[in-house]
Amino acid sequence: MGRRIPVYGLDIETDTRVDGLDPRRSAVVTVALAQPGLDEVFTGFEPDLFDELDERLAELPPGVIATWNGAAFDLPFLSDRARRWGSPLGLDLRFDPTMRLPHEPLPGHRGGYRASWHQHGHIDAYRLYRADVGPALRVSCSLKSIARLVGLVPIEVDRGRIHDLSREALHAYAASDARLARVLTERRWGTAARYVDRVDTLPALDAAS
Repeated sequence: MGRRIPVYGLDIETDTRVDGLDPRRSAVVTVALAQPGLDEVFTGFEPDLFDELDERLAELPPGVIATWNGAAFDLPFLSDRARRWGSPLGLDLRFDPTMRLPHEPLPGHRGGYRASWHQHGHIDAYRLYRADVGPALRVSCSLKSIARLVGLVPIEVDRGRIHDLSREALHAYAASDARLARVLTERRWGTAARYVDRVDTLPALDAAS
């Protein structure tokens, strides 16, 4: 059996002093990247944060980036904020008109995206669990709910007041969410592998179009 490709969990946290949900108004304050045995947190001035994150992803062995609702939130949010600063990213977003969202799309967007980033594929693990576990068990498919369901212990905070967290608490929270996305993807890799985005089947479009 061949060696499984690495899974990298990714999570962003945004400035909630306004609302934290609109990339036209709120900044990215932290990005966590969870690797097997190592969690990294990127923070600070947005252009520097984006440069450091993009450089790190370019250095890592080819793998799959796992997010939770990243198709509709984390990745287009990052793309919008990076574009605002003129920061180039190796993130390739492809709008997928067939992707159904259970909520309103990110402000300024029409829906969800398939993605790749440099040499890495992408999987939105939320969509994996919402496709089968949610309907079968009639449970919420929020990251924390699924984590508790399988015996993991997430860090929980008031998401509406991210700006009130200490630096240490913010880093721990973001790293926890990124790690959960990675672990929940790895635990179901046999099925998850079929959910890795295929961007080659979709036209290259501007992420905000």
